[in-house]
Amino acid sequence: MTKPPHDEPTAAGPEELREQVEQSREELGRTVEALAAKADVKARAQEKATVVKEQVTARTGDLKEQAAVKTGELKDKAAQAARHLEDKLPVPVKDRTARAIDQSRAVATQLWQDKAPEPVQQKTAQGARMARDNRSMLLAAAGVALMAWLAGRRRKG
Repeated sequence: MTKPPHDEPTAAGPEELREQVEQSREELGRTVEALAAKADVKARAQEKATVVKEQVTARTGDLKEQAAVKTGELKDKAAQAARHLEDKLPVPVKDRTARAIDQSRAVATQLWQDKAPEPVQQKTAQGARMARDNRSMLLAAAGVALMAWLAGRRRKG
């Protein structure tokens, strides 16, 4: 007969022996299931891919939200910078600029109507409508560009 391991007590009777055998079977079954799960590389890879996908989706949502907030902040700053620049311009400069723009526009319009093909005129009119619809954004971008240009000039000089 074989001797039992030193750390396990021997069974006192047949009932206790059956109980120990059942307990060993359950433990062995759990061990086999755990080893089978570890050996199933495809399932583990799929689980990991699902976790990573969820993390990426959450991070993407966070980044989109942060980008939207930053975009709003930049729009506000650009609009504020454009208003500040407009406030700083002297009235005579504003008036001369407005007259020069009107004259240039009249000359350009006449040349455009005389020289540009009809399909090009239509596409350009569509673009102009879009620009008018988004005027504040365009003014803000122009203000930011002007501020950047002025800041660059100050650093050089």
